Amino acid sequence: MSADGVDLTIIDSGGANLASLRYALERLGASSIVSSDPAVIRAARRVLLPGVGAAGDAMARLRATGLDQEIPRLTQPLLGICLGMQLLFAHSEEGHTRCLGVIDAQVRRLIGSSERPVPHMGWNNFTPVRNDPLLRGFGPDDFVYFVHGYAADVGEHTLASTEYGSTFSAVVRRDNFWGVQFHPERSATAGARLLKNFLEL
Repeated sequence: MSADGVDLTIIDSGGANLASLRYALERLGASSIVSSDPAVIRAARRVLLPGVGAAGDAMARLRATGLDQEIPRLTQPLLGICLGMQLLFAHSEEGHTRCLGVIDAQVRRLIGSSERPVPHMGWNNFTPVRNDPLLRGFGPDDFVYFVHGYAADVGEHTLASTEYGSTFSAVVRRDNFWGVQFHPERSATAGARLLKNFLEL
């Protein structure tokens, strides 16, 4: 399928959240297709890399289609969501998985406690630490929906951070690659605002 006339292409990562993500985009008036074809993804205006499940399984799917080599070479705006954000990093402690290496840093397992069980699941806010078009209109009073057991430390590519026992990266960026640890398609008004900002990049 061609990407001509389509606002963005969603990389088929095998996750169950693809339908809800497409519906969230449709509510914003955006058209999308789902594909694992490198040629289609290369031609896309914008790209979404969603993900649920284990990092090793997701990377195996990307390697099977050559997308592990293709994605880091993309030049259009790309947004990684939840596991999709983690895959942008060099390595994940989950299964000791080598990831895409767009961001030269590691994703680590969250440390839980009786007050803070892992996975981190539910609504939490984030604090912007750097101005960016993706975060236009956001502040510390905005809450978004998280479901994850691994996270990236705050570093030079962090745009926003979240507290859950420790501080981790909620939003990251390197060049044309953005990532969000939360699920915008499940984050009500705040999530819709973030997706709208991405569509306007």
